Parts: sequence; structure tokens; C-alpha cells
Amino acid sequence: MSIVDVSADVSLAYESFGDPGDPPVLLVMGFGAQMLAWHEDFCRMLADRGRHVIRYDNRDCGLSTKFDRHPVDMGEFIAAVSSGDLPTALAMVPYRLLDMAGDGFGLLTALGIERAHVVGASMGGMIAQTMALSSPERVLTLTSMMSSTGEREYGRSSPEAQAVLFGPKPADREGYVAAAERELVWASRRYGDAAVLRELAAASYDRAYYPAGIARQLGAMILSGSRADALRGLRVPTLVIHGLDDTLIGPSGGKRTADLVPDAELLLIPDMGHDRPRELWPTLVDALVAHTG
Repeated sequence: MSIVDVSADVSLAYESFGDPGDPPVLLVMGFGAQMLAWHEDFCRMLADRGRHVIRYDNRDCGLSTKFDRHPVDMGEFIAAVSSGDLPTALAMVPYRLLDMAGDGFGLLTALGIERAHVVGASMGGMIAQTMALSSPERVLTLTSMMSSTGEREYGRSSPEAQAVLFGPKPADREGYVAAAERELVWASRRYGDAAVLRELAAASYDRAYYPAGIARQLGAMILSGSRADALRGLRVPTLVIHGLDDTLIGPSGGKRTADLVPDAELLLIPDMGHDRPRELWPTLVDALVAHTG
């Protein structure tokens, strides 16, 4: 693991796998999740198929730059958005998805990579879409996984999944790890594994427990708005992957993305939720290798 400056204000923690001479694949993680959520074995499986794989911590997460000087109370932010008080909400959040997309490009530049295949999951899919829209000349291909277009009527969460996402988590290690089992609500119904969720939660807690960044990342997602109109004009080769068991971002989010992007390929995967169970890694890696070939 290394840390590199990607702009005057942001440093990112990252790790790479495989031969730097192989086609680069940048993995962009989602809301509140560290790069550990791209499992090391998954990264190595993709690298073994001839890809130079790079995973990293988004700003306000893991070991990357924290925006502590801009505290955001999630309850106050949600209240402002819900009441339609957008000026107050906008003033609370110091960055948008476009800034997070710039972080990804900054990392590529720091690594001497001009163009890359960009793969994003959940909020990472939104960042990846924004990367392709803002600088398409630097994105060889786009893969948007378990994500959406930013339109509120698509990719809706179930009430149960939303309650877990926004519900308070214990601050102590034991409670935090135990609470990870709640995420089974959006996991694959067939392959969801509480032990795997606890293992990731423990590793994440020990590496960098930082709940303060969650509200700012949430604000960046909400306030960046819809990408629908821009996606209609996207000319980057695009693969959209979505699990049919996903209750956190419903499959309509992926279907809508594929409908909007010209010539996009849509891969709907049975028995996959808002997760990447090990049993489905061969399917995912095969799809990524084919798309980035």
C-alpha cells in the first residue's frame, strides 16, 4: 500500500496488482467503503488474467485525505434536503462527485497512466460514470456495477435496506463488527455470508475507523444530481453489471443506465445482491476481461 498526492488538497492510499505493462484497470469503491471491499483475492484473479489492477481509498475514507475541517451532521443534511432547502444543503458539503472523479484521474496521472479501464461499484459506479463523462479521452472503457444514474425514480432502495444504510452503527469494535450482519438485507440471498461481512468490518475498523466521512460522501452523491442527459451522449464503451437480488440500489438503476448509454451492454446476474460474493467472482472477472480486452 502506498499514498500519493493527487492534487493540492488530496492524497490517496492505493494498491496495485499485476504487471504495470498490462492494460490498467482502476477499481473505484462505493459509499463509506475502503478499498478493502475490492477483495485482494478478487484483484489478484483479475490481475492473473492480464490486467494491471489498481484499487484505492476514496477521499474521506480509509487512509486517504479526510475533510475534517468541514464537519457535516447527517441528520441536519438529510433534513435540509428533505425540506427542499438546497442552499443550506449545498453549503454543508465541500465537494461533489466531479471532485472525486478528479481524484481518480489524479491517481492515474501520478502513476504515469494516461488512459485506463474504469470500474466502479455503487457510489463508485457514479464516480466512474462521472469520470467517463468529464474526460472521456482518458477512459478506455467504463464498467458501472450495482449503480444508478442519479435519477431518484430508478434504483430505489427497499425500506429495510435504507434503514440499515442510514441506521446508527456502534462505535466500539465488537459492536461495529457484529452490526455488519445487518447488511445481509442487501446481500445475495443465496451466497450472503454473515462471517464474510464481519471479517470485512473487522479489517476496516482496525485499518481506519472513520464514520465522519460518510455524511460528506452522501452529500456528494445527492447534490451531484442526475447524469441522465449526459449519459445519453456518452461514447465510451460501457458495461453495466447489476445483481437481481440488489435491494440497496434496485436493478432498475442498472437497467436505466444501460438504456441511456448508447450501445451499452447490460449484464444482470442472478443470485447477486449489493455485494460481490466469491462464488460469482469467475462470472465478474470473465465479464471484465471481455469488456477490457
